[in-house]
Amino acid sequence: MAKFLKFFLVGIFFGIVLVKSEAVSWYRIFEMFKFQSFHMYGIIGSAVFTGVILLLISKKMHVKTTQGTYLRVPLKDKGFIRYILGGSIFGLGWALCGACPGPMYILVGTGVFSMLIVIAAAIAGTYFYGIVRRKLPH
Repeated sequence: MAKFLKFFLVGIFFGIVLVKSEAVSWYRIFEMFKFQSFHMYGIIGSAVFTGVILLLISKKMHVKTTQGTYLRVPLKDKGFIRYILGGSIFGLGWALCGACPGPMYILVGTGVFSMLIVIAAAIAGTYFYGIVRRKLPH
C-alpha cells in the first residue's frame, strides 16, 4: 500500500492544479468549444509543449521507466481517419458532459456529484466497447 502513496499524492496535487487553473471548469470548457477564450488552449498547448520537452530530455538522459526499461515512444500507424473519428467522438463527449476522463473524478471531489452519472456512463461505454471491439475495424 505504501508504494502507491506517491501516486496518490501526485494525483491529489494534479487535481488541485487542475481546479486552481480552472481546467475543470465547465464554463472554461464551454468557452473553449465556442472559441471564445484562449484559456484552455493555453493550458493544453503548454502541457503538450512541456511534455515534448520533458520527453526529449528524458530520452537524452536515458531515463528508465518504473519497469526498468528505457523510455520508448512507439510510432503511430497510418490510420489518420480513425484518429479523426475517435477524436471527434471524444470531443463530442467532452463537450456534452463538460469533462474529459481525468477531471470527471476531480469534479466529484469538488462536490459536483452529477459527474457520477457521467462516470457510470463512461464505464458502461468502456464495457460496451470491450464487447464489440473484435467486430470493429482497427
